[in-house]
Amino acid sequence: MLKRSKFETTQSQIMHRAEDLISAASNRYRITVQVANRAKRRRYEEYENNEDVMMKPVLRAIIEMSDELTQPEIIGEV
Repeated sequence: MLKRSKFETTQSQIMHRAEDLISAASNRYRITVQVANRAKRRRYEEYENNEDVMMKPVLRAIIEMSDELTQPEIIGEV
């Protein structure tokens, strides 16, 4: 039996979000490295907190970064 993500994000939605990130970036390599770094940081945070998540860190990073791109109000001012 396949594990289902509790977020129910389809592969086509992930691809669309990734394309949006790449098209909005001035440098494709830089945005790819940023996604990878965020995923790596997220993975270590989940490992330290002993969280068992269904979504892979790279997918979560793509979703978070595309949300920040489309909804800048979620970033907030410090």
